[in-house]
Amino acid sequence: MNTIGSMAAGRLLFQRDLRLAMRRWDQVTDPLVFFLMVTTLFPLALSPELSRLREVAPGVLWVAALLSSLLASDSLLRSDAQDGTLEQYVLSGQPLTVLLLAKTVAHWILSGLPLVLIAPLVAAALGVPTAALGVVMASLVLGTLTLSLTGAIGAALTIGLRRGSLLLALLVLPLVMPLLIFGARAVELAIDGETAAGPLYLLAAMLVLTLTLAPLTAAAAVRISIE
Repeated sequence: MNTIGSMAAGRLLFQRDLRLAMRRWDQVTDPLVFFLMVTTLFPLALSPELSRLREVAPGVLWVAALLSSLLASDSLLRSDAQDGTLEQYVLSGQPLTVLLLAKTVAHWILSGLPLVLIAPLVAAALGVPTAALGVVMASLVLGTLTLSLTGAIGAALTIGLRRGSLLLALLVLPLVMPLLIFGARAVELAIDGETAAGPLYLLAAMLVLTLTLAPLTAAAAVRISIE
């Protein structure tokens, strides 16, 4: 039987998930619609003055991004676990960490990247200055990647459990609170015209740490869940 390298297997899995997403657009659009709904409801509940909206914009953007990412994380492994594909990953002989990392990257492109791309429009509607939009996007790129990796751990731990989405949120939320704090702080500093390098460096450090540990942890959790 022909065998393929781990990187080639990861690339094939990545391409497979992207193709499957074309048939299930709800998994792509639901988190994005949720993000738009949350961020557009705040101006209706608060004063329409831009100065007031600008004050709450960092928190609104990051809370909405956090909740949207959690909503998307629930579907990361669910379909593969239901149809038995996840077990085939474990038995394939390929490194499970590489396969799960490929799935997580594909998941971020489908759920996190659209959120990052739409964020400048939402931020502008909340009164964020044009000069700060670059920081908004940079912080969300770092943050949503970390959220997807952390969500993969939660999804692996809650495979097959009833009310898995609720348990996933309870597991992941305490871990990502620093993201919310540093991400909102970076946007706040950018709005005030100050340098946001400090919070962005911390977000980058958290991404590197999560990228190192999350695939290993998720792979161990998948094996435990399947056994």
